[in-house]
Amino acid sequence: MSDIALVTGASGFVGSAVARALVARGLRVRVVLRANASRLNIAGVDCEPVIGDMRDEISMTAALKGARYLFHVAADYRLWARDPGEIERNNLAGARATMGAALKCGVERVVYTSSVAALKPGDSAVDETSRHTPQSVIGAYKRSKLVAEREVERLVRDEGLACVIVAPSTPIGPRDIKPTPTGRVIVEAATGRMPAFVDTGLNLVHVDDVAQGHLLALDKGRIGENYILGGTDVALETMLGDIAFLSGRRAPSLKLPRAPLFPLAWAAEAFARVTGKEPFLTADALRMSRYRMFFSSDKAVRELGYAPRPYKEGLTDALNWFGENGYLK
Repeated sequence: MSDIALVTGASGFVGSAVARALVARGLRVRVVLRANASRLNIAGVDCEPVIGDMRDEISMTAALKGARYLFHVAADYRLWARDPGEIERNNLAGARATMGAALKCGVERVVYTSSVAALKPGDSAVDETSRHTPQSVIGAYKRSKLVAEREVERLVRDEGLACVIVAPSTPIGPRDIKPTPTGRVIVEAATGRMPAFVDTGLNLVHVDDVAQGHLLALDKGRIGENYILGGTDVALETMLGDIAFLSGRRAPSLKLPRAPLFPLAWAAEAFARVTGKEPFLTADALRMSRYRMFFSSDKAVRELGYAPRPYKEGLTDALNWFGENGYLK
């Protein structure tokens, strides 16, 4: 079997970074794209695009023919949808079909991209043992990642799937074309359109460090184990202050209570149901913001040799890329 690595989700933020890292290593890289997917993120990348859908086992089996490794990075990454159940159905079906194809094709090793969304936040930074249940998790996206991760664990346990699970925290950096929800915060803050904030926090990591973490999981990860690929725990207020400093703006100082924001979130969601455009503020996001999404990557550091750079480098690279590509006008 040749050294072909198949990457799903390579048109997206994390997937394109993984594809680039694999090409840099010297592997032959094949990427699965839907027919209507943007190819901007893989422009100039030496890879073989094939048309397929993570939810369709037949197309995934065809895409995996002759592949030695699989990186299943693709996901329905929406924090809101008119039909929230669609997000869960897509990500669960994607895991089932793609992993089923990997088993059928005898893929040597799989790296499955889960998320810290499937982990339960606590009073301080939590590790891989802090597990959500379908009842405790907030929001359709987080629930979707949880049920998909549990399905992958079942396939490892019952079907012998040779898979390592990685859980990125909140990636930032270049090529966030959509952009992601965090990328939207960076753009809004850098253009002075975010005058206030709520008291919350998140774990920020450079997207290229997440990609390197995927390669380390391929090399050194233990089958069936989960590794958090995080960076720095940062209060939202600190992050906005750093964005303001790097953008030459005044940092927002108005800290808002959550309760009065719920009617705004409900109104934004109602408007989104009419327009189909994802709202900037959702009720689930407000509920999640009660928790500081702080995570420990100690296991990945210890077992994989994972070494993320300071988060401000990711923030600087994100702002530079957004600026160069017209997002900050």
